[in-house]
Amino acid sequence: MFSSRSVLFGVGMVAWATTAGANELRETAAMLFGAVPTAVAEVRGEAVTQERVELGRMLFFDPRLSSSHIISCNTCHNVGTGGADNVPTSIGHGWQKGPRNSPTVLNSVFNIAQFWDGRAPDLREQAKGPVQAGVEMASTPERVVATLKSMPGYESAFQEAFPGESDPVTFDNMAIAIEAFETTLITPNSRFDQFLAGSDDALDDQETHGLQVFIDSGCGACHSGSNFGGQDYFPFGVVERPGASMLPLGDKGRFAVTQTADDEYVFRAAPLRNVELTAPYFHSGQAWDLEQAVAIMSTSQLGTELAEDDITAVAAFLRTLTGEQPKIEYPILPPSTIDTPKPEYMGAPQ
Repeated sequence: MFSSRSVLFGVGMVAWATTAGANELRETAAMLFGAVPTAVAEVRGEAVTQERVELGRMLFFDPRLSSSHIISCNTCHNVGTGGADNVPTSIGHGWQKGPRNSPTVLNSVFNIAQFWDGRAPDLREQAKGPVQAGVEMASTPERVVATLKSMPGYESAFQEAFPGESDPVTFDNMAIAIEAFETTLITPNSRFDQFLAGSDDALDDQETHGLQVFIDSGCGACHSGSNFGGQDYFPFGVVERPGASMLPLGDKGRFAVTQTADDEYVFRAAPLRNVELTAPYFHSGQAWDLEQAVAIMSTSQLGTELAEDDITAVAAFLRTLTGEQPKIEYPILPPSTIDTPKPEYMGAPQ
């Protein structure tokens, strides 16, 4: 494929030869991936309103959705650190460790489903999960509603976000508002997106070669679409399973959702946008180096050992997928009242 280009690594890098070759690669990349849009106007056919976005922003940062009053959505999906928390597995209620690495929330609206096993069809359903999980925020829908209704500021914000509803402060509406805010957490205009838009200078020779290797070796078969993944489910270890440190045998992935034997150790392909910001990698959170992650993928998923220069080039290309990070102003939250449920005790770490 792309015989007109002349880029070789290992023997020595030759500069990207012709504008025609760059355009050929650009056209293929645009077909396989595409750019991140600058805004999301609707979800499930319903407009994303500014009132819901503003309410969702408050809820996303409010730790009082957790029973401890300590953990917010942003705790595990920190918008200042690539939308993730940069630890192998998140620390939740009572210092419990979660079972899987926290996926980035950035660009998550473009995923076909949420969580590593795809058990939530959209961000609305995803928002309900961590709030109720005993290992995460350890709350209940009833406690959340009681908390929100105890604060006049939230009562007003829900009325503005959901006009016409007689009782807008509901657990479902909480999730819808958080989803609306999360649709704004997108990262357009990466250097790769600039390349797609026609800038030959957006990628250097090594990064261009990395894109070529990424396509030619078949990485794009799983990591497709504008989010470079998140569109389908694949076994971790199509050709060869990695070791237990990377693929804990006790976590059978999507099998827990479908109870289908073919789904054992199957996971949603990780989106690769902003991947340089979200180490450690994989659902186990055990690969801290991007080059190491690329090498593991080449042997486990592709059944080949990429040359060291190719691994370096692919990792260099993946770093061009870092887009403009969302600028989020930390909200001033409604004050608690005497009726706000009190925080529940969290045990000290052992």
